This record gives sequence, structure tokens and C-alpha cells, in this order.
Amino acid sequence: MSPPAPGVSLRKAVAADLQRLLDMMEPFNEEEGVSWHRTEAAPLVAKLIDDRSLGAIGVVEHGGQIVGYAVVTWGFDLEWGGRDAFLTEIYLVPAARGRRIGVRALSLMEDVARAEGARALHLMVRPENRPAVKLYTGAGYSSPPRTLLSKDLRGGTARG
Repeated sequence: MSPPAPGVSLRKAVAADLQRLLDMMEPFNEEEGVSWHRTEAAPLVAKLIDDRSLGAIGVVEHGGQIVGYAVVTWGFDLEWGGRDAFLTEIYLVPAARGRRIGVRALSLMEDVARAEGARALHLMVRPENRPAVKLYTGAGYSSPPRTLLSKDLRGGTARG
């Protein structure tokens, strides 16, 4: 397996990144089949940028250009010995895919989670998304012997 792409960096998002992040979140959610509305998402993304106790958004850069982003949120789990994290989104613009940029971006987000005290990083992936499954399993992620179930507490049904 070839090494991750050189020259990939990750920085924590700042308020000035909001519009660019929303521009990338729209195709991410479309690709994932998730109902998403920019006007509803904007204040939530802004809150996540401003309140580091909730998580972190990493802006992925390569060759001086923003090529993606990743979102991690914090949790707490006795099984993992305290803080854990959930990688809720990782997205690369189409032109950046297939160039091993995602390998490096994932590793850098793991570093962010570790630096914030997370003892485990969880994620979900659609099994038909073969490139993403290959990325995650190649980075050491495995399926736990449990099934993730969700309930929409806003009164609807589970999303996804």
C-alpha cells in the first residue's frame, strides 16, 4: 500500500470558514442521502466551531487549497475509559479523491481526538461506499460486535 499523500495538512476551523464548510457539506449530505438544509445547518456548524467542548471541525488542505473537512464530536463512555469521539463526517472534494489525501486527513483527525483526550474514535460508513470502507479498514477500524441503533428524539424516525 502506498503512503499517504504528502503535503496534506489539517487545521481547526474558524468562523471565517463557515460558508466554505457549508458549501462542502451540501454535496456530502447529498451523497450520503441525508436530508440537509443549509439554513438549519449554519448555526449548528457555527456553534461547533465556537464551542470546542462539543467537538472539532478540521479543514483539510493540500497544495494550499481547501480540499475537504472532517467533523468529530465528543462523547463519554465507561467502556473506553472516559472521553471517546465520533467521526461524524469526512469529506473530500471529488478532485482530491483517490490520491491518498483521505488517508492523511483521517490520521490527522485521529491526532486531534487523541490530543483532546479521546480513547476511541468511532465512525459509521455505508457498506456500499467501498472506497470509504477500504480507507477505514486500512486505517485499522473494525466493526464492533454490536449494531448501532438510533432514535430521533425530535419526534420522527431514525435518519439515514
